[in-house]
Amino acid sequence: MSASNQAPPALDIVDETFLAVPPPTVAAAFADPRSWTRYWPDLVLEVYTDRGERGLRWTVRGALVGTMEVWLEPVLDGTLLHYFLRATPAREVTQRELRREFDRRARAAKAIALELKEILEDGRAPGMPPSAG
Repeated sequence: MSASNQAPPALDIVDETFLAVPPPTVAAAFADPRSWTRYWPDLVLEVYTDRGERGLRWTVRGALVGTMEVWLEPVLDGTLLHYFLRATPAREVTQRELRREFDRRARAAKAIALELKEILEDGRAPGMPPSAG
């Protein structure tokens, strides 16, 4: 089957979170492949585009098959962390299981972003400039 005839991914998850730190600081959190295993333990990621301080794009295998991206957009005094997951479960699933998987993956994406926000902002008071990283 040609690529143009393939079905769209079953999961199409998009998330955005603002972090009051510069993009290179956020990029460093994703630079080490060991962090990928911690964030996404059931996925095997292979970088197909390393955009440096603008983020990474991966192919995804394991529990899901597809692509994933972390795009780091400089905004105001920080970074808008965009997360995209476009993938399909590797095994056959029911619609109910698919809805649960969508919810689980969306919540996990937000949890990763909020954890990074807490760690990287390191107690930054509202209205104060971000640290240089």
